[in-house]
Amino acid sequence: MLRRRTVTAACALVIGAITAMASPAAAAPNPGAAPVISAVKPPPAMLEAMTRDLDLSTDQAEVRLVNEARAGATESRIRADLSDSYAGSWVTGDTASTLVVATTDASKISSITASGVQAKKVDHSLTTLNAAKDALDRRAAAAPRTAPVWYVDVRSNRVVVLTSQPAQAETFIAASGVNRSLVSVQLSTEQPRTYYNVRGGDAYYINGSSRCSVGFAITRGTTNGFVSAGHCGRAGNTTTGYNQVSQGTFQGSSFPGNDYSWVAVNSNWTPVPYVNNGSGGNVTVSGSTVAVVGASICRSGSTTGWHCGTVQQLNTSVTYSQGTVSRVTRTNVCAEPGDSGGSFISGSQAQGVTSGGSGNCTSGGTTYFQPVNEILSTYGLTLVTSGGGGGTCSGYQSTYTGSLSSGASAYQPNGSYYTTTVTGVHRGCLDGPTGVDFDLYLQKWNGSAWVNVAQGTSPGPDETVTYTGTAGQYRYRVHAYSGSGSYSLGVTRP
Repeated sequence: MLRRRTVTAACALVIGAITAMASPAAAAPNPGAAPVISAVKPPPAMLEAMTRDLDLSTDQAEVRLVNEARAGATESRIRADLSDSYAGSWVTGDTASTLVVATTDASKISSITASGVQAKKVDHSLTTLNAAKDALDRRAAAAPRTAPVWYVDVRSNRVVVLTSQPAQAETFIAASGVNRSLVSVQLSTEQPRTYYNVRGGDAYYINGSSRCSVGFAITRGTTNGFVSAGHCGRAGNTTTGYNQVSQGTFQGSSFPGNDYSWVAVNSNWTPVPYVNNGSGGNVTVSGSTVAVVGASICRSGSTTGWHCGTVQQLNTSVTYSQGTVSRVTRTNVCAEPGDSGGSFISGSQAQGVTSGGSGNCTSGGTTYFQPVNEILSTYGLTLVTSGGGGGTCSGYQSTYTGSLSSGASAYQPNGSYYTTTVTGVHRGCLDGPTGVDFDLYLQKWNGSAWVNVAQGTSPGPDETVTYTGTAGQYRYRVHAYSGSGSYSLGVTRP
């Protein structure tokens, strides 16, 4: 597909790129591809956000990005020339059309303006202002809660302290020993707070008492949350996080019969596509393809951390004292109380949430997990994955992952193709990184060339295709129309 882009004169720095790949041989299906033509452009999601949040047209947003890039290059050169007299720089105007550079040396004004840049003479160099802020930083532990923010403001040529109680801020400034003439105190009601990640395997607490473990981060529309075990809590129960900070509320729960639940979290918590690896790092979640019997599988929980084993049996029924739970998976991975609800993962593929078992992690044991795809389907949830496009591709037969640079293409499965002997429905789902334009094509071999039979080419990172086709050879082409990054592709075939 060749798309036409309208480029204004001010955007003349946009450059086209052509990437050639081998064409299919006539005798048999060939994973090679025809030439791909692409143009570098700002990521669509970025332009959409700029037009919305900065009240710009699309053309203005594109021009602004070009001007900002040019300003960055110019500023670096002028900054080096000014050396110790440099006092900061900034852009102004809706399209960042004017670059202003401040200096403490009046003799430098003419050389600045000769570069087509606006100059401003000020009293204090950036080095001086940074030193003043450093003095406040050294007293940060003594800063009052009513003065939570301070920064270097190059426009006013001062260090600014934001506070709701000026007298308390003045005491803090005086104790730092900083030259008071360098600091401006401004009234503000700002009260910053930290944000926390929802990560598989981390602890959470139910109604301030019992503890379970997060399964996997999910979204449901604009709501963020996570899945866990049903026996951990009932709808309406409240949760706090691993740090005892208010976290969320159970929205749905089923146990026995099933053993799954989901929790909606508040704005302090952000879902991430990771599972705690038990040693200070993360394991990335890229999909939810079901592991076959005999496959290796690992579990993360807040009591015993990270333990691994193999899949013993699928579709198992297990009876606890509370009743029987059906369609769980049996493993030889150990677990202990508090690990309930935690993540089971095979490679980068989410498998399920810890239900229960026997034994322990000293002598070994057997543990059962509730498959995650059933939870996602039951509650209409979307798994958060490393693709970055919202984790939209869960529940497919197979998942493939890769990474592309702008303009490049990849072919799945695994650089090759697949054969189907029956007529049926082919479904593909591409989850690309936020801020790029990735496209998805389903291609069929016609005896001499690959032909597109279905495609998703919207201006964004995520695509889906559905096609009812006859028996033959098929493959998916993932194309990075613009932008680079990792992707995951969910595929269901006849």
